[in-house]
Amino acid sequence: MLRAALLYFHYNSISYYDNNKITWVIFTVVIQFFQFILIKKEENNMEAPVKKNDYYDVLFEDLTHDGAGVAKINGFPLFVPNALPGEKGTVKVVKVKKGYGYGRLMKLSETSPDRADAPCPIYKQCGGCQLQHVSYDGQLRHKQKIVKETLARIGKVDVEKVTVHPTIGMSDPWNYRNKAQVPIGEREGALIAGFYQQRTHEIIDMERCLIQQTENDRIVREVKAILNRYHIRAYNEQTHQGWLRHIVVRYGYQTKQAMLVFVTRTADFPHKKKILAEITAKFPNIRSIVQNINPNGQTSYLAKKQSCFRVWNIYMIISDQLSLPFPHDLFTK
Repeated sequence: MLRAALLYFHYNSISYYDNNKITWVIFTVVIQFFQFILIKKEENNMEAPVKKNDYYDVLFEDLTHDGAGVAKINGFPLFVPNALPGEKGTVKVVKVKKGYGYGRLMKLSETSPDRADAPCPIYKQCGGCQLQHVSYDGQLRHKQKIVKETLARIGKVDVEKVTVHPTIGMSDPWNYRNKAQVPIGEREGALIAGFYQQRTHEIIDMERCLIQQTENDRIVREVKAILNRYHIRAYNEQTHQGWLRHIVVRYGYQTKQAMLVFVTRTADFPHKKKILAEITAKFPNIRSIVQNINPNGQTSYLAKKQSCFRVWNIYMIISDQLSLPFPHDLFTK
């Protein structure tokens, strides 16, 4: 009603301000500004067609880049983990935002041929992977689709005139990742190591990760056990106390050598000599051990300040046929 009154007032004021163009421009800008404010207020007052904790039967139409199924209720998008396009099911709304919402999949009445049983036992809790419930062929098609949509939306490319080739897959899509960056927490007085649960900072403890190189898993598992014997404390995000934030391992497929990084809140290293002695005795292939000191309160990963305790016989792989010794003087100590 107020918007209509503004338009009427604007229209009937044209002849009044006809002889003063500058005043007319200013008046027009003021009217348009108030119209904009009213439109935004009306949009904010519009109620979503779904309510939190209500249940809805939906058809999933799409899949996001992070593996959530997309259903629409009266045009209102609902993002639901572990759902696939073409599937039908019942969802519970768990969060409602201004233009979208989140749901939890309660049951499926129709399943997609691309659905697969996730081989990881903690897949639904852990936030490290998002597509294990999709067959590998389905994942490759989904990634090809993401490339097409990104080219069209951001690059303004006419994908009907450009060939986006199918995604090239692997013969074995497991245990390929040579870097493990693992947050550290505590549970019942002992260290736990794993990835964050989706949309939280709750660490899901794990013994092995199916996409990490198996040697990295073994190093993280054994290092965690050694640190527990010396009662090392994990960093606490709420109190900003504790010492260890992350364990990072890099593994060289050609050399079979590994690099171990402790990301810590402070520069001290409790029981350093004993802990490093146990680690190097257990893993002679660990050729560098680095402490990265990150005192920031945020959950940021690496900081600029670090110290290197052990460096020898490290090689730079130039090609499959050539390797050169890595210069030791690049390290601080």
